[in-house]
Amino acid sequence: MTESTATTATTAPAETGPVLRRLSMLDRWLPAWIIGAMVLGLVLGRFIPGLASGLDAVTIGSVSVPIAIGLLVMMYPVLAKVRYTDTGHVLTDKRLMITSLGLNWVVAPALMFVLAWVFLPDLPEYRTGLIIVGLARCIAMVLIWNDLACGDREAAAVLVAINSVFQVIAFGALGWFYLQTLPSWLGLPTTSAEFSIVTITGSVLVFLGIPLLAGFLTRTIGEKRRGRDWYETTFLPKLGPFALYGLLFTIVILFALQGHTIAERPLDVVRIAVPLLIYFAVTFTTGMVAGRLLGLGYPRTTTLAFTAAGNNFELAIAVAIATFGVTSGQALAGVVGPLIEVPVLVGLVYVALWARKFYPAGRGEVQPDPTVVSS
Repeated sequence: MTESTATTATTAPAETGPVLRRLSMLDRWLPAWIIGAMVLGLVLGRFIPGLASGLDAVTIGSVSVPIAIGLLVMMYPVLAKVRYTDTGHVLTDKRLMITSLGLNWVVAPALMFVLAWVFLPDLPEYRTGLIIVGLARCIAMVLIWNDLACGDREAAAVLVAINSVFQVIAFGALGWFYLQTLPSWLGLPTTSAEFSIVTITGSVLVFLGIPLLAGFLTRTIGEKRRGRDWYETTFLPKLGPFALYGLLFTIVILFALQGHTIAERPLDVVRIAVPLLIYFAVTFTTGMVAGRLLGLGYPRTTTLAFTAAGNNFELAIAVAIATFGVTSGQALAGVVGPLIEVPVLVGLVYVALWARKFYPAGRGEVQPDPTVVSS
C-alpha cells in the first residue's frame, strides 16, 4: 500500500500510506522511548539508593509531588485534544453508542478480570493492577490509532469524551465491584484492606478530573479566542509532546523504585504481558465483528474496535500509585501496559486496513480496491 494509491473514506484522513511513516517521530519510537525510560530508571535506582526517601519527602496524600506532577502532565494534553462540542449526529447513532458502552464498560473490564485471575492467580498485586488497567478506558492514543486506520474522527472524539466523563463518575464503583464484590461472590480473595472506594474515586477525581477540566477550558477558551484551526494546527502540536514527557518521567521514577523487584523476578513482567496481549486481540476482534454485524460501516467499526481495545494507562498508573503506592506491584503492572500496547495497536492498524475490504461502503464512503489496501 502506498500513499499515492490508497483509497479513503470521506470521514477518514486523506492518506492511508505506511502507518509508521504517518506517526510523528515521538509516537513512532514510543516503544523505544519507554524501554529507554525503563533502563534509565533501573540505573538511577541502582546508583541513587536514597531516591525513594527523596521522592517521599514531599507528598500529597500518598503520592509524592514529583510523581503527581508527572501524572497530571501526562493527562492534560490528551484531554485538551478532545472535541467536546462534536456530538450531534454521532450521538444519534444508537447502535454505535450502545455497543461502545457495552464493550468499554461491560465486556472489556470483565475480560481483563478473567485474564488477570487465569494468568496471575498467585500474584495478587499484579492481578489487581491489570484489573485497574481494564477499567481505565482509552482516551489518549486511540485518537492516533483511529486516524491511522481511517476511522471516523468525529465518532472517536465523541466516544473519547463519553469515556472521559464516564470514568470520573463510574471508575470508583466499578473498581469496588471487580476488586471486592465480584471476587467475594465467586469465593476468591478480595483486594487488601488498603483499597477503598473512597481512595480510588479520589484518585480518579484528582488525576482525571483536574486535567479533564483543564483540557475542556483550554479548548473552549482557545477556540473562542483564536479559532479551531489555530488551536488544532498550531497549539496542540506544541502541547501534545508533553503527554509523552510526563509518561516517560513517571516511568523513570517507577522503575527506579521497582528496579530490585524487576531484577529479582523478570518473568513477572512476561506474565503481565501475556494477558495484555490476549486482551488487545480479543477486544479489537470483538469490536470489528460487532461493527460488521451491526452494519456500522468501516470508519465507525474501526473507531468502535480501537476504542474498545485501547486503555488509559496514564489513569491506571495514577490510580495504582495513589491507592497502593509508587513501589507497588499494581503500579508496575500499569507501567508494563504502554510497552505492550503501542506495538500491538500499531499492528492492529494494519489489520484494520487489511480487513476494510470486507466491509460494505457506508454513506459517502468509497469502497477501496482490496488489492491496494491489503498490499
